[in-house]
Amino acid sequence: MSANAEVPAGLKEAENPTFKAGSQAIIQADHMPGMKGAVAKIVGAYDTTAYVVTYTPTTGGEPVKNHKWIIHQEIKDAGDKPFAPGSEVIIEADHMPGMKGATGKIESAKATTVYMFDYTPTTGGRCSQKP
Repeated sequence: MSANAEVPAGLKEAENPTFKAGSQAIIQADHMPGMKGAVAKIVGAYDTTAYVVTYTPTTGGEPVKNHKWIIHQEIKDAGDKPFAPGSEVIIEADHMPGMKGATGKIESAKATTVYMFDYTPTTGGRCSQKP
């Protein structure tokens, strides 16, 4: 969830997404409170690799296990090839406090289409979700 709707550098638009820009969809994910069941307006669709990662926050505390999801373009010096499970990476995503700059381990990887969308949470307010 982000107020910054910037697309990460290197992310390529999907050629044939299930949901096209301008369309609406009902969100099934529940990454954030008020997300599941909310109506989303699709802003963009991008082909990339999405990862489940385990990392220790830079702010200290217990490791965050199996965080879903960060994308390939949110990993420092990612290059063109996807990372294999078990790879150690530096996370550039800023989804949660202490995530940006944290060392993480790739738990799993999935080639997929990710979406940028705007939505009104079922709990109120307004959000932009970037890939």
